[in-house]
Amino acid sequence: MSITADQIDSVSAGETLRCTIAKTPRAKAPKDTIARLMRLDPENAKSLRRAQHLRARRMNTYIRGNRVWHSREKAARVVRVADGQAWSLPMNPAIAPDLKSVAQYLTIEKA
Repeated sequence: MSITADQIDSVSAGETLRCTIAKTPRAKAPKDTIARLMRLDPENAKSLRRAQHLRARRMNTYIRGNRVWHSREKAARVVRVADGQAWSLPMNPAIAPDLKSVAQYLTIEKA
């Protein structure tokens, strides 16, 4: 059973929600919000932590003007906002406004 924007407040904290992108938004703000919610998925968060660790290990350090400088890599894009993408995340009262704002683009279910 799908949860609507009005029912998001009734979900208790700590419950796992399964979200699927039903329709990709065209505007940048909802895309960014969905990507931020996708990064809360434990698997995606683990990938981000690992990528951060590997970037730190591969950081190019050089001396310029008697100072140590670092040439940093760009951060990897782990999540992709597209139709059919699904992820799960633990419910938290802090993310309720974000879920409400993009509920029209998502199918939200209790896992």
